[in-house]
Amino acid sequence: MALYSEKLMDHFRNPRNIGVIEDADGIGEVGNAKCGDIMKIYLKIENDIITDVKFETFGCGSAIASSSMATELIKGKPVGEALSLTNKAVVEALDGLPAHKLHCSVLAEEAIKAALKDYYDKNGIEYDHSLFPNCESCGRCCEIS
Repeated sequence: MALYSEKLMDHFRNPRNIGVIEDADGIGEVGNAKCGDIMKIYLKIENDIITDVKFETFGCGSAIASSSMATELIKGKPVGEALSLTNKAVVEALDGLPAHKLHCSVLAEEAIKAALKDYYDKNGIEYDHSLFPNCESCGRCCEIS
């Protein structure tokens, strides 16, 4: 069995939605100091629909593929649906990730949530703080035990 699926390799070699949205409605950046991967997600949202999404990722092939797939999974979707995207869904869509690379899919999920939180904060939209367990900006929802 190959270490990486054909679908993962395709998203690594031909990443979708790579780039920057200059006037993004939400931007999320996350990183993993242990492995050095950094992901930045840009969202354009109109009428509660993600009309455009771009990413910049510094990291390994699995991190790039996870970013690419995650953007494909949320593009054109309602904000609420994007918020419910899990790292498991990213892994399944890529036809798997090696166990030691699962953190890449977690970063993709976290980057999307960070961008959505930024969108909510910028627009004064109320949200359930428990949906963002890793946020650090509001001081109310970050009681990580």
